[in-house]
Amino acid sequence: MSSTQSAITATGLRKSFGDHVVLDGIDLHVRRGTVFSLLGANGAGKTTTVKILSTLIGATGGTATVAGHDVAADPDAVRAAIGVTGQFSAVDNLLTGQENLILMADLHHLGRAAGRRRVAELLDQFDLVEAAKKPASTYSGGMRRRLDLAMTLVGSPQVIFLDEPTTGLDPRSRRGMWQIVRDLVAGGVTIFLTTQYLEEADELADRIAVLEHGKIVAEGTADELKRRIPGGHVLLRFAEVRDLESAARALGQVSRDGDALDLRVPHDGSLRSLKALIDRLDGAAVEVDSLSVHTPDLDDVFLALTGNPKNEKVASR
Repeated sequence: MSSTQSAITATGLRKSFGDHVVLDGIDLHVRRGTVFSLLGANGAGKTTTVKILSTLIGATGGTATVAGHDVAADPDAVRAAIGVTGQFSAVDNLLTGQENLILMADLHHLGRAAGRRRVAELLDQFDLVEAAKKPASTYSGGMRRRLDLAMTLVGSPQVIFLDEPTTGLDPRSRRGMWQIVRDLVAGGVTIFLTTQYLEEADELADRIAVLEHGKIVAEGTADELKRRIPGGHVLLRFAEVRDLESAARALGQVSRDGDALDLRVPHDGSLRSLKALIDRLDGAAVEVDSLSVHTPDLDDVFLALTGNPKNEKVASR
């Protein structure tokens, strides 16, 4: 991937705290205008990765560039090109939503007129116009997260690090944040997302990397990762017993689903194998009442790659 296409590149990135190795030589390549999600269990090193890439802490080894700038050699240029929204809100409760945004505009030296225009744009974009003059302490969790992200956007960053941005939000507020992320990416912004919600990565990420004990153990699209895990199958449903029996003879490796007129056929989720399955059924003149494809979800992927129970909180260090 060329430097013009890449928003974030890390090569052999390492971080140790004393004898404790948190990152053990990870490589990352994030294309501009995409969502990249880093998944990992507690202590895997997700937040440490964000802190290094956003210049908050230095790496022990390796190199990294963000928005074309070396994080170690030119941290000021990196900071000018990025925004960071952490797990905990940076909103000042004593100020109104509008005042929080004006403060950020002043910190970015936008100038009075340009700053007020940017604040008005963001209040509208994040549906905060009605609440603009109310103290942030009165905001709901979803409103606070929207304001927090709006504050991150005051400086029009090219790359935004979202470290567990929807933790603690109700499902409606979480989906609202998802739409905001999609809109930002559609406008050309690059999002580096860490999350404890696997559904969130599935919904948003163009590519996903799984971090385990400081190493990247898998990377790809959500579908590519799911296809790596056994358990995918095609469920065939029949109206007649004779069709079920004909299908079982034609396909070989199948399993019956109790007394129902169903067959489960192992399947890797690829279009090629699905076409081959349909061709075999067609060649045997089997009448299928319905067909559905079932693939493992990201919970299954995470469990298989990290050994963590599906109900364990996927939190970051």
